[in-house]
Order: sequence, then structure tokens, then C-alpha cells
Amino acid sequence: MKNIRILGVDPGYAIVGFGVLDYDGARFTPIEYGAVLTDAGTPFPERLKAIYEDIEFIFDKFKPDCMAIERLYFTTNQKTAIDVAQARGVTVLSAARRKVPVSEYTPLQVKQSVTGYGKAEKKQVMEMTRQLLGLAQIPKPDDAADALAIAICHGHCVRWS
Repeated sequence: MKNIRILGVDPGYAIVGFGVLDYDGARFTPIEYGAVLTDAGTPFPERLKAIYEDIEFIFDKFKPDCMAIERLYFTTNQKTAIDVAQARGVTVLSAARRKVPVSEYTPLQVKQSVTGYGKAEKKQVMEMTRQLLGLAQIPKPDDAADALAIAICHGHCVRWS
């Protein structure tokens, strides 16, 4: 069975969590995780440019085979929803430029995949992510832990040939 390298992304515009994992069909190996940060005082187009450039760097450095990203859904703040969607778009653009397949997962799917329970609390998901990856601590910031959980979800959903 071939290893695949998965880039998990938790989209945002102030903080974009990312996690890079190798997966062999049985075990996950964490490669790198962290967050792309943008300052609130920066004009929004510049924030999008900064996110795009940092995601481009991550793609160039880690060369993922696929990208998994959280599917967006918002019920309250329309402005936030639009801004997050734009930031998510520049991330997806980086994948598309490289012909890297993108898969989307809802928070329910991620929770179900990582913990076995679709209504798991955030702390439960973070702890299971830590355990599945054999990490000493829960990854920080939370957005990085979320991105790793999204990557784990994708690994569990991949069809192996």
C-alpha cells in the first residue's frame, strides 16, 4: 500500500490551520502542523494575498497528494461567512493550480471519523487527534488541531487500491 501525503486545512482569514500527515492505510505520521496568521488591521485583500502566499509555500515544501478542507456552513454572521469563504477560495486555488484533489468534510463527518461520535465535544476530538498521531500534547493553536483532524478524516475516507 502506498503512502499518501494529506494536507488538512481549517479555513479562516485571521487564522488558517494546517496539518500535513502521511498515511499508509493503517497509521498516520505527522509531518508538520501550524497556522497561517493575518493581522486584523491589514486590508482584507492583503490578508488574502498573505494566506495565498503562505499556502503556496506549504504546497511547495510538503508536496501533498491531496487536500482535505472543512466544508463551510454559517447560520448567523453573513459578513464572516463571506470573508471565510474568500480565504478558503485562495486555499483551494493553490490546490487547483497543482491539480491536487480537494475533498470537503463537514464538522459532523470529522467528529464521527476521529472519535466515532458525530456529536463529540471539541476537546474529545482534539484529544483523539493527539492520540491517533502519537503526539505528547494537543497541537496548538486549536486551528492546527482541527486541520489535523480534517486530514485524519480524509485518511479514513480514502479508497485504497
